[in-house]
Amino acid sequence: MRLLVLGAGALGGYFGGRALERGLDVAFVVRPRRAAQLAARGLIVRSPLGDIERPVTTLAEAGPGFDVVLLSCKAYDLDAAIAAIRPAVEAGACVLPVLNGLAHMQALNDAFGTARVWGGLAKCQATLTPDGEVRHLGDWRWLIFGAQEGQSPDRAAALATALGQDAALVAEAVPDIAFRMWQKLVHLGTVAAATVLMRANVGEILRAGGEAFLLTLLDRNVAIAAAHGHVMDEGFMASYRALFTDRASLYTASMLRDLEAGGQTEADHILGWLAAAARRAGVEPDLHNLAHLHARAFDQRRDSGRLPAATAEKGS
Repeated sequence: MRLLVLGAGALGGYFGGRALERGLDVAFVVRPRRAAQLAARGLIVRSPLGDIERPVTTLAEAGPGFDVVLLSCKAYDLDAAIAAIRPAVEAGACVLPVLNGLAHMQALNDAFGTARVWGGLAKCQATLTPDGEVRHLGDWRWLIFGAQEGQSPDRAAALATALGQDAALVAEAVPDIAFRMWQKLVHLGTVAAATVLMRANVGEILRAGGEAFLLTLLDRNVAIAAAHGHVMDEGFMASYRALFTDRASLYTASMLRDLEAGGQTEADHILGWLAAAARRAGVEPDLHNLAHLHARAFDQRRDSGRLPAATAEKGS
């Protein structure tokens, strides 16, 4: 099976590297700077589940001959990503997106049709260092995907079989991918809104007295999902109530890491989308609105060059 990975960042690098380990034919479409890093050092993944160091095939643009395109870009790059992968998809590839949230699905369906677009999600904490190494930040290594309702599941099942399940990667093709994506959004919407708004990890928020705040966010996200036809079960609720009451937790959202690094965030695609969904569902949106406003205000400060690091550089 031939896999095309758009980008070789945190998720693309991790899952693309694991796919190479399992014998898949993998190529990465990357920008010139990343291509130069990969040409010089190969793909490097540092992980508690086993490091990867190996040469990889890079392409400047997509082309025909691939079975699946792993789409691991940030949501704010989606339009450019759609244009970049179009030659591969129009030649017969299916798209496996692992973007956060749900806002991207309509854009992909409009571009390529539901028969070519799978649902997908990654449960994997990773980041890309400035020198081009992928750092895997824990033991989360799940890649979950499936054809949309009414479409053939055969190719998704074949990819899951090819990737397999072991200590470093668990790939699973599921028949209820829409529900699984809503589960992740309930989880992500809680940790992103909380850690971005408070600029702290889950344990720090709890030790500051924020348990009721965290659980209220969780309950509101559950209510949003239920209003859209996806009811969370008791097992899910028990596990996430435990997660969001762990006072020793170091857990943060990648959105907070992006914000603290002075980069773009997916605030509109996650927090803004959830705030609008809350209003449609009749769920109180005040906490989502505040978190979204906080991130957008940060964007204004960043774009005006007034972040602390930028200010220090101008004065030096």
